[in-house]
Amino acid sequence: YFFLSHLALVDMCYSSVIVPQMLALLLEHGATLSRARCAAQFFLFTFFASIDCYLLAIMAYDRYVAVCQPLLYVTIMTPKARSGLVAGAYVAGFASAFVRTVTAFTLSFCGTHEINFIFCDLPPLLKLTCGDSSTQEAVIIVFAIFVMPACMLVVLVSYLLIIMAIVRIRSAGGRAKTFSTCASHLTAVSLFFGTLIFMYLRDNSGQASEEDQVVSVLYTVVTPMLNP
Repeated sequence: YFFLSHLALVDMCYSSVIVPQMLALLLEHGATLSRARCAAQFFLFTFFASIDCYLLAIMAYDRYVAVCQPLLYVTIMTPKARSGLVAGAYVAGFASAFVRTVTAFTLSFCGTHEINFIFCDLPPLLKLTCGDSSTQEAVIIVFAIFVMPACMLVVLVSYLLIIMAIVRIRSAGGRAKTFSTCASHLTAVSLFFGTLIFMYLRDNSGQASEEDQVVSVLYTVVTPMLNP
């Protein structure tokens, strides 16, 4: 419940950054945002989304210890260790959000300054840039690659070891009970990381499509709602 409470807090903040403005956009068919407000929304969204990634990875490791090393769980996941892992997630999330926000908003924007999206996100912002932005884009992409694939690797390795442990359980009831404790987390992880990969680890050239906006609703509204 310690990790779940932090996940719940982050999910509430994460959705609260996006949903009120999204509802206003739908009701008013558009809205005007200052550059500072857009930057603030981008920072908070990146901050909470990064923490979400780290917490989901930490929870996968926590379940690995609980399933694969149950007798050592109390000595490995001590209150100090849990607090340190969560504090690390918040610090890493802040660092990632700060660097990505500063880098994104030092880009030169031109044209209509109209974002065809439901909030100030990276792909639509990159479509408004003019001039050479390769350095800034490289920094942003490096941080995206560091956060998402690193967290996904922890999740995949943890669940691979958990599945191997479940297979070794002799009773069918024991296997079902152990897997059921991980199923909801694994579903939320798959949906969250799957939609993020679709949005960020691909070519963002061209205009933002309706498909992108639907996917953005999945990871800003639906996934936080599905988390336990």
